[in-house]
Amino acid sequence: MKLQQLRYLVEVARQGLNVSEAAEKLHTSQPGISKQIRLLEDELGIQVFIRNGKRVVAVSDPGKEVLRISERILREAQNLKRVGDEFSREEEGSLTIATTHTQARYALPQPITEFVRRYPKVRLSIKQGSPTQICEMVVSGEADIAIATEGIALFKELAMLPCYEWNRSVVVPREHPLTRLERPLTLADIAAWPIVTYDFAFAGRSKINKAFSEAGLTPNVVLTAIDTDVIKTYVGLGLGIGIIASMAYEPERDSGLARLDAGHLFDSSTTKIGIRKDAYLRGFAFTFIELFAPHLKRRDVESALLAGSDDD
Repeated sequence: MKLQQLRYLVEVARQGLNVSEAAEKLHTSQPGISKQIRLLEDELGIQVFIRNGKRVVAVSDPGKEVLRISERILREAQNLKRVGDEFSREEEGSLTIATTHTQARYALPQPITEFVRRYPKVRLSIKQGSPTQICEMVVSGEADIAIATEGIALFKELAMLPCYEWNRSVVVPREHPLTRLERPLTLADIAAWPIVTYDFAFAGRSKINKAFSEAGLTPNVVLTAIDTDVIKTYVGLGLGIGIIASMAYEPERDSGLARLDAGHLFDSSTTKIGIRKDAYLRGFAFTFIELFAPHLKRRDVESALLAGSDDD
C-alpha cells in the first residue's frame, strides 16, 4: 500500500469519478491511475469503485470507508510534513485562504499586507467562492483557513472561531429621495424601492430576509450578486438601491453614491474563521489569524481545535 495509491483514490472521488480529470489534476496518466487503484483493490481484497466496462460509475459500500480512511491518512501525512517544515523552515512554506469577495476585497488587504511584510518567503494564496465552496476547500485540504459569515457552522469537520461583527448600509445615487430624509431610515423606506443586494448564500443575506419578514414586508429584490462592487455599479446605473456590508462603502471610490446607515434595521452578522479540527497549523498561520482577528491568540485557536477534536 502506497500513499500515492491513496491520493489516486481520493482524487478520482473528488473529480466525480472521472479518472481522466483526476489524472490531469495530478499530472499523471489515466492508465497509471487505473492500474494503481486496481493493485490497491487487489491488496485490500475489496472493490473500491464499481465499474461499467472501463468507466467508474459508483463507490462501493466498503469503498466509502476506504475513502474516508484514505483522506484521514493523507491529511495526517501532510500534518507530518508540516511538523518537519515548522522546525526546519520556520519562515517558509505556503498558506491558502479561502474566502468570499467581500472579505477578500474589504477586510483582508491590511492583514495580508502586514503578513507578506513579515513572511516574504511564505507563498500566500487567496481562493474565492461561496461560503459552501470555501468551506469545502478547507475540508478537502485545498485551503488552510476559511473566512466567511455564512456556512461554516454547517460543516462538522471545521472548528469555528468568531472574528468580528458587522452590519449593513443602504447605498443610493447622490440625488436619491432617500438622502433627503430627516429621520432614521426604516424598512418600509427600503421596501418602497427596487433593491440590489447579495445572493442569498452570501454576506448575511438571511438576516436581511428575516428583518423584512418580521416586519411583514416583501422587498422587491431586482438583482442579486456575489460581488459588492457589482452591486454598487448597478446602483450607480439607477437599477435600484443597494444593501451592502457597511465596510464595503469607500467614500473616495464611491463618490457617486451616498451611504445611509441601516445598522439599526438588521441583526448584526459575525465573520468567522473555519479550520479543520485535525489540522496542524504552521506558526505563520497563527500569526495571520491574529493579524486578521487580534483577539484570537494562538492559545485560543489551539483550544478551539482541541475542543473540536474532543467533540468527535
